Amino acid sequence: MQDIIVEKPYRFIPPHRGDWWPTVIQKLKLYARYLRRTEGVVDHECRHVERLRASLDAGHGIMLAPNHCRTADPLVMGWLADETRTHVYAMASWHLFHQGRIMAWALRKMGAFSVNREGVDRQSINTAIEILEKAERPLIVFPEGGVSRTNDRLHALLDISLVARAGAKKRAKRMGDGKVVVHAVAIKYVFQGDLERQADKVLTEIEHRLSWRPQRKLSLIDRISKVGLALLSLKEIEYLGRVQKDSLANRLRCLIDRLLCPLEQEWLGDAQSGPVVPRVKGLRVKILPDMIEGNVDQAERERRWEQLADLYLAQQISFYPPDYLAEHPTVDRLRETIERFEEDLTDVATIHSPLKVIIEVGEAIEVSPERDRTADVDPLMAQMEQSLQGMLDKLALESPFYESRAPDRA
Repeated sequence: MQDIIVEKPYRFIPPHRGDWWPTVIQKLKLYARYLRRTEGVVDHECRHVERLRASLDAGHGIMLAPNHCRTADPLVMGWLADETRTHVYAMASWHLFHQGRIMAWALRKMGAFSVNREGVDRQSINTAIEILEKAERPLIVFPEGGVSRTNDRLHALLDISLVARAGAKKRAKRMGDGKVVVHAVAIKYVFQGDLERQADKVLTEIEHRLSWRPQRKLSLIDRISKVGLALLSLKEIEYLGRVQKDSLANRLRCLIDRLLCPLEQEWLGDAQSGPVVPRVKGLRVKILPDMIEGNVDQAERERRWEQLADLYLAQQISFYPPDYLAEHPTVDRLRETIERFEEDLTDVATIHSPLKVIIEVGEAIEVSPERDRTADVDPLMAQMEQSLQGMLDKLALESPFYESRAPDRA
């Protein structure tokens, strides 16, 4: 399990308000250097920047809502800020400020402020509302709430409309005709290297962990599928006692429910349904507070850490769409799947380089201060999701289809 939970009392970390440091970071392209060195992102293209510029010129409060498929995403937004000649603020999970002093310092200087994902963070919410109200800079919020590694698919979005509407209401009172708008931002990574060569090393290491010989006699897509089924089967044996005989979608759903339902019965009184990420968040909110306050003994602390590990596993499993490779087997979908296999086994994923990132800005969506209570789904969230997934669907076509080479039968 990756280190995404901080077992200490939460303390809000406000954003750095000055312009000097963000200006220096932009001029020296420090984010670009970091992305090249640590994420393999060597090229970029910003599209429809004029949409964001129009909102900036109009003086609107602006929320930017990107998809979140890679850890590189927040820094990638630096290119968009640079091309629009603006600085930004961003909500960032509190655990990121505990990845070392340099990371914490850099995050703040670039405009990030903390949000507690395991509770209601009034200070963070109020800061976000104030940013929208005053329209000082665009505010970046990642509505998926976590890194998915499935670039072409959105996962369940957290409801960020409450913040947007509160900002719109306050801005209307302050300015009379002042507006808040949301721009969905689609981020798409395109691999430009030799996937067969780079994937072989990662898959061979995973196959060795499975006590297999390298499966080079198979095509790459068959090799990935075989490894994936083996990893799933191992988890089914661990948690269910045997390998399930059902469709892949049902097997994944069954395993997720095996992980979540007992915990939901213990902590929430009944098993839940629906998207996995909100279910996981609801359980963390119950499990963590007494641990953070030191109100549990060592045995209970260890038991709860095991439960948190199960929550993490359930969330990771949910990030494997069962038809992802069968539906549209592109080079990038294969790459993402390999990266997720390795990350879920080792907590670290090999960087496959070179990557080009495309950043596309959606049309401005004006935020109404009041929600239409007659609608089953919040209209703002529906528009945001439609805009974002629509752009991702089109960008998915820019990934080349995987063309199988002759398997190595030596």
